[in-house]
Amino acid sequence: MADRPQPHQLQVRPQHGLGAKTQYQGPSTGQVLAVITGLPVGGTLLALAGLTLMGTIIGALLATPLFIIFSPVLVPALFVIGLAVTGFLTSGAFGLTALSSLSWVTNYLRRAAGLVPEQLDQMKRRTADMAEFVGQKTKEGSQDIQSKAQDEKRRT
Repeated sequence: MADRPQPHQLQVRPQHGLGAKTQYQGPSTGQVLAVITGLPVGGTLLALAGLTLMGTIIGALLATPLFIIFSPVLVPALFVIGLAVTGFLTSGAFGLTALSSLSWVTNYLRRAAGLVPEQLDQMKRRTADMAEFVGQKTKEGSQDIQSKAQDEKRRT
């Protein structure tokens, strides 16, 4: 028997990972339901937005001549109303600032009043420690002076 070359077999295996190509399986049931319910709602809202835009344009076309005719009265009136609103808002902000400042000051004074006896005791202890330290240094200094004086007496 003569050796014949064997045919090569090619096996295709699905690859999993980054480079793998997956077969498209179509939309899920949830996606189909979302599209079915979303289209009518979105279409209705789009139609309402269009009607609102048309109403705004028609209203602006009708009101523009009135605004032009009454602008000598409307512009100063709007300016005065704007200043009045700004004044009210500013006074409210200043009032809130004043209240928060007073609250902070009262809390600070309450805390400080509670700390005064502790601070006085601490100052008394510091003063006593300092007096003791100064007394000790004075004794050491006087002893040094006495020893130097005695050394001078011995030399003479």
